[in-house]
Amino acid sequence: MSSIAVLRASQLVTLAGPKRPRAGRELSELAMIPNGGMLIRDGKIDVVGPSAEIEKKAGDAEVIDARGKVVLPGFVDAHTHLVFAGNRLDDFERRACGDTYEQIAKAGGGIWSTVEKTRAASETDLLMQAKKHADWFLRCGTTTVESKSGYGLSVEDELKMLRVMRRLNQETPLEIVPTFLGAHAVPRKRRADEYVDLVVNEMLSRVTSDGLAEFCDVFCESGYFDIEQSSRILGAAKKLGLKLRIHADQLNNSGAAKLAGQLKATTADHLEKTDKEGIAALKSGGVQPVLLPGSVYALGSSHYPRAREMIEAGLSIVIATDFNPGSSPTPSMPMILSIACTQMKMSPAEAVSASTINPAYSLGRGDQIGSLESGKLANFSIFDCVDYRELAYWFGVQQTDSVYVKGRRVH
Repeated sequence: MSSIAVLRASQLVTLAGPKRPRAGRELSELAMIPNGGMLIRDGKIDVVGPSAEIEKKAGDAEVIDARGKVVLPGFVDAHTHLVFAGNRLDDFERRACGDTYEQIAKAGGGIWSTVEKTRAASETDLLMQAKKHADWFLRCGTTTVESKSGYGLSVEDELKMLRVMRRLNQETPLEIVPTFLGAHAVPRKRRADEYVDLVVNEMLSRVTSDGLAEFCDVFCESGYFDIEQSSRILGAAKKLGLKLRIHADQLNNSGAAKLAGQLKATTADHLEKTDKEGIAALKSGGVQPVLLPGSVYALGSSHYPRAREMIEAGLSIVIATDFNPGSSPTPSMPMILSIACTQMKMSPAEAVSASTINPAYSLGRGDQIGSLESGKLANFSIFDCVDYRELAYWFGVQQTDSVYVKGRRVH
């Protein structure tokens, strides 16, 4: 039996606590152990406690000296678009020169430009680029990501993206949780209702029969899919056994947060334009908000989601990168912590809970990951700082010392 003893961490941030997502004051309760340690056996956490106690039980375990460093659960990134071809450098330059998201899309950029590149790429090419992205996430201390399709917009190309995610799970240490987002945009030269028919009548059955996704998502937004179309797609997905997520109220307050509440979706994501009624609907429907401040920052906006109001309403909020080539090209959860603290006025402790234990529950994995507790997978990161608040305080510098997945060093 292989054993590892992590000893003498300046702060061992365990997030031990209730066996559910955290809300309200619980978001600030990190259950830290100064001079902490943990004993790991065969990829799982066996014992957590003060280093002196762990050292007595360590025996012949391999010792990892975390003196002067912070140990944290591996970040869980609950909203990414990990698989795509190419980049959107032209969009980036146009936005820097003043063009809006909508103007860029009308000019042939935006989602559609990535769709064309992704359709043209082979499965092997997509896998090679996605492996590079996966390594970026691991370097930033992230050990689990949710990953969406949505750059294929045809039956075969959506399936191709989801197959790449399956291969990533097999060939990289990063855990991928796959989401089907066939309703990311309406393909050119197709009517929206006609495309919704294709998603409902063909795509969903192919995705579920092949076991390629756990969730279904829809971009519910003006110019993309309206409330009625989104409801139809998500209703069909639910009947086929998929759990529900929804891109909601990013560009306009379309009522998508209310729809998420009515459908009792697992998450509603973005929520930049969600108002008090939408927040109340999320609360009544038991929906976890997934806030994506990186996309607000990258689009040059200042209209961040109402994180404080959501916390005060008792919602178990999540923060995520929204990693994608157009509106949030970052895999860095520490950067997202920084933006969450400076722009959404979340405390560093709230940001840590929203990037570890809460997203773990939003992905149906709260019993396995998201905190450092006995019986859970030994997915953790060691950071070269003495106080966890430094992760959000210093930005633009990588503080990751090492990253472990199931007790094995992967970075």
